[in-house]
Amino acid sequence: MDEVLAEFLAETGENLQTLDAAVLELEQRPGDRELLRSIFRTIHTIKGTCSFLGLARLEAVAHAAENVLVLLRDGALTASPEVVSDVLAAIDVIRAIVEALETTQVEPDGDDRALIAALDRWAGQPTTTEPSDELFAAALEAAAA
Repeated sequence: MDEVLAEFLAETGENLQTLDAAVLELEQRPGDRELLRSIFRTIHTIKGTCSFLGLARLEAVAHAAENVLVLLRDGALTASPEVVSDVLAAIDVIRAIVEALETTQVEPDGDDRALIAALDRWAGQPTTTEPSDELFAAALEAAAA
């Protein structure tokens, strides 16, 4: 495995563990600005490294989540259970892609349009895909394949 990719995967694995706990904590403390800044920084780091490594799918999911986290961090959006659920879904897809990368060293194919559309809606971004539970499930399944 490429040394840079191996380092990214190790660091991202650690970051994902931290993110899970932090986002679940966010449900209890939705207005905690420091917690929101920490979550944002972690997703921002993942997104930036994805760009450097040419991991377009991973970058797209991380970028959509980052857009929502900017609004949460800045107080322009409230961390409602629905918003937090969609951010957790993005983290799940990121994790599935990272796990596939660890196994194959290749970013898996997948259709994350529904998840990205849901995140884009929270961020006030235009989108053409309608989010649905079935499409979210398909995105998670495709990421794990």
